[in-house]
Amino acid sequence: MAVMVQRFNGDKAMKRIAVLSCAMSIMLMTMAPVASGWFDETHLAIAKAAGYQKWYNAAAADVSRIKLGKKEGGNHYHNSPRDVEITPEMVLEQAARYDRYDANGHLYGAIIASYRAYQTAKTQGKYAENHMAYLIHYIGDLSMPLHHTMHNDFNKRNHMANDGIIDDEVMSHLDHIKIYPITIRSENDLAREVARIANLSKKLGQRMEDENRLMTREEAYRQISHSASLLKAILEAMNLKWKVKSLK
Repeated sequence: MAVMVQRFNGDKAMKRIAVLSCAMSIMLMTMAPVASGWFDETHLAIAKAAGYQKWYNAAAADVSRIKLGKKEGGNHYHNSPRDVEITPEMVLEQAARYDRYDANGHLYGAIIASYRAYQTAKTQGKYAENHMAYLIHYIGDLSMPLHHTMHNDFNKRNHMANDGIIDDEVMSHLDHIKIYPITIRSENDLAREVARIANLSKKLGQRMEDENRLMTREEAYRQISHSASLLKAILEAMNLKWKVKSLK
């Protein structure tokens, strides 16, 4: 009898530990800062539509976060207050924080810093495509609206759903990604375009929050068209524009 009571109490303790562990895991998940942006196929589609030959590397930066954690996570977002306009000066200033932990994130600076790293590696005769893999991923994150708004309750509740809103179809609908002309002749041009797209994305994120809704499919394709257009302009500036198969 004593053995049965002891076993019963042990089972209750184990169940209590399991419940507490589950609750703790949920709490930690909700407290963690958002660092992902779009799902894999959406990133791949942006790079492919822009004409990048190694488009299959576009999701690599999210994969690296598994081991690099906060060091990489801050490169994927920026928690921007509603009343703050994102400026080219802010974009350039963030570059010094690349690969450093910052709770508010520094996505814009990560684009500049990885662009510089690619250029430096090429100048030194080194293999530079790994830097490009990061750059194209950050440019993809630039069009995700909830990567530019505060990490509040709305953002936490809706971030995952928005990341994957067109992920299951986008690789079969590359023709929905509309490339428009952007000219990049200098780093200042790049900073200006990053700020422009960031502000467009931020405004959409705020509108979604005000209306308590997810992105529409049409909005998602319009957003990733901004990223693809900027990436194409960068590839042209770097003389990396390759002939790609027709998207029809």
